[in-house]
Amino acid sequence: MNPHAWTLADLDAVPRNGVTVMSTFACGGGSSMGYKRAGCEVVAANDIDPEMAWHYKRNVNPRHYFLCPIRDLLAADLPDELFRLDILDGSPPCSTFSMAGSREKAWGKDKHFREGQAKQVLSDLFFDYLDLVGRLRPKVAVAENVKGMISGNAKGYVKLVMARFRELGYRPQLFLLNAADCGVPQSRERVFFCAIRKDISAPPLKLAPAQRWVSAKQATLDVQSLTASEQQDAFVVSDIYKKYWKNTVPGKVSTNGAGKSGIFYGVRLSATSPSRSLSASGVEKFMHWSECRQLTYREWKRLGSFPDDYHAKTDKIGKYMIGMSVPPKMAEAVARAVCEQWLNAPTSNLQPASEETSARSDLKGAG
Repeated sequence: MNPHAWTLADLDAVPRNGVTVMSTFACGGGSSMGYKRAGCEVVAANDIDPEMAWHYKRNVNPRHYFLCPIRDLLAADLPDELFRLDILDGSPPCSTFSMAGSREKAWGKDKHFREGQAKQVLSDLFFDYLDLVGRLRPKVAVAENVKGMISGNAKGYVKLVMARFRELGYRPQLFLLNAADCGVPQSRERVFFCAIRKDISAPPLKLAPAQRWVSAKQATLDVQSLTASEQQDAFVVSDIYKKYWKNTVPGKVSTNGAGKSGIFYGVRLSATSPSRSLSASGVEKFMHWSECRQLTYREWKRLGSFPDDYHAKTDKIGKYMIGMSVPPKMAEAVARAVCEQWLNAPTSNLQPASEETSARSDLKGAG
């Protein structure tokens, strides 16, 4: 069995450590599954998007789910157990801080993030999350965002976030992590704010995962034989991707033939290194390393460290969920550090550690 494969059913065998978690901006459940892999109990979740809610409840099945803007939770009648949380997790929508987005031009403006959602000022949502921290007073608050948040003018926003944590009575720390260092076969950099309540005695958190990098081929080796339906869909490739795929170095973004590169032209993955960061937009742009085809949904699940049996309404929606979510194994690495160092709670492995004989320690920096 491929050691990088796992299922939702495997979570039932993980011993619980008594740590309770609520996930906000819960998306498809990537973070929540990471906490569960570490032995935590995810008791509640919140998101504004009905599509996200359907997928989260279908796969994670929390005790409480709140389909509403996070601001509504500030005055809502909430279960008592939410005022005794160990961890309040959150991933406020981050497109306004992405280096690939409009950044400063979008700050402070209303935006429809997805069809079916109310308009929101995305750059304010982090502070809505912090207001909920102030109401629920969890022992620990963990918030994830894009690397662009610590670049350029956004650094000033980070200072405001850190100051707000302190005003609320927390000691915050900020970390930049790469999912590949957490055992995810995907190079995806994200920042994590980790804050512990000041009345709790605990040392500074050490968060520097250094797992051996997993290549895209290693993670997907046993799902390379495509089904008939996968054959039909995967080889539906636009002419522009066909044109540039063969001239694109594996692991790189293709160019337009005149040296100009951009994700518009597609990404050809490398077999010998982790995938590039999977995005929610343009899922058809991510191409296989040795065949001129799209990646299948089964391959996306492996590259995102999602369970093999994660259910989505369609493969395209499933890929979108994975592109939007924190990879479970990345969230797991954070959860383990917080549980063990700050909450004095043991963590257990999902399954016995398995050394893959073909694993290579020299993958870092490849392709």
